[in-house]
Amino acid sequence: MKKQKKKRKASAPARGTKPRSGKRSTQGPAARPAHAKTAGTSPERVRAILEKLDEAYPDVVCALDHENPFQLLISTILSAQCTDVRVNQVTKTLYVKYPTPKDFAYADPKELEQDIRPTGFFRNKTKSIMGASKKIVEEFGGEVPRTMEELLTLPGVARKTANVVLGTAYGIASGIVVDTHVTRLSERLDLSGNSDPKKIEQDLMKVIPQEKWILFSHQLIWHGRKVCQARKPLCADCNLEGLCYAKDKTV
Repeated sequence: MKKQKKKRKASAPARGTKPRSGKRSTQGPAARPAHAKTAGTSPERVRAILEKLDEAYPDVVCALDHENPFQLLISTILSAQCTDVRVNQVTKTLYVKYPTPKDFAYADPKELEQDIRPTGFFRNKTKSIMGASKKIVEEFGGEVPRTMEELLTLPGVARKTANVVLGTAYGIASGIVVDTHVTRLSERLDLSGNSDPKKIEQDLMKVIPQEKWILFSHQLIWHGRKVCQARKPLCADCNLEGLCYAKDKTV
């Protein structure tokens, strides 16, 4: 007798899987809102962001109190890991006690440490301040340099500090200040996908017109302090809310 061949039953798909249909799934990650279909750094979107910032902060300036480029340099060094309000409280008497670069350069380090102690990291800041002051006195004739290359040779000075001094004190747009506020807002506004300040600055310099670099830095810093705060952004009070599709929006 011939054995009859048994017909194989089609095996059921494993739980949680879908049978193959011969077509690839077109379902991708969640799409951006309808108003944000264009790239985050498209000229139209960047222009709209700048217009909103101009509406909210037309005439903002650096929040660090200073009377000359040297005081701004020292205040910016002191502002690392410290609020501008606290720095201004300290420098109110600091610049009376140490009125010139020479006074800082040859100060008693232990005494200077105590004078700036409320700003935090006072030992490292003292070394930076005295080192920068001494170089300014001995190599730059007592004047704060006007170029990025020269400023970066000063102890304690990186691009952020140099950009603050060049932009605010001298009106030279050599770059964009990237502090914690600018870092946070650049991500939330989809202007940069980087976390390194140097890379963020390069990203911003590519899409922000150079004539806006100085004001743009101040505007983002002020917006970060007043509205787009780190833990709980005040999105309901933000005039950029319609342009923003950050994941941590509160509205």
